Amino acid sequence: MASNTSKTARASVRAGQAGQGGALSVLGEFKYVIPLNGGRNAYVRNLTNGKTEHLRTDSDAFIEEIRTLAAAGHAAKIRAELSALNTTHPGDGWDATEKRLVEAGVFEG
Repeated sequence: MASNTSKTARASVRAGQAGQGGALSVLGEFKYVIPLNGGRNAYVRNLTNGKTEHLRTDSDAFIEEIRTLAAAGHAAKIRAELSALNTTHPGDGWDATEKRLVEAGVFEG
């Protein structure tokens, strides 16, 4: 067996390293919003900076964190996640949380 890597493998590694500046490649399912306290609080995982914030879902900080993610191109995934949370936890007010985000114009753009 030859120990040299193929030209395709080297190109693949270079392509993967080129995106390390700000882009992120994630395999599998990634949750942006992790519910806490019956929907009153949540962990918001931010892929753009690698931080996870613990926020009240009715706070301005929560809206701004979701706005940052939506502006980075994650709006559709976040809306789908909020809808799924509302389905799995119907009494936790995720529909109201999504409504507040829509009213704040978070998903526009």
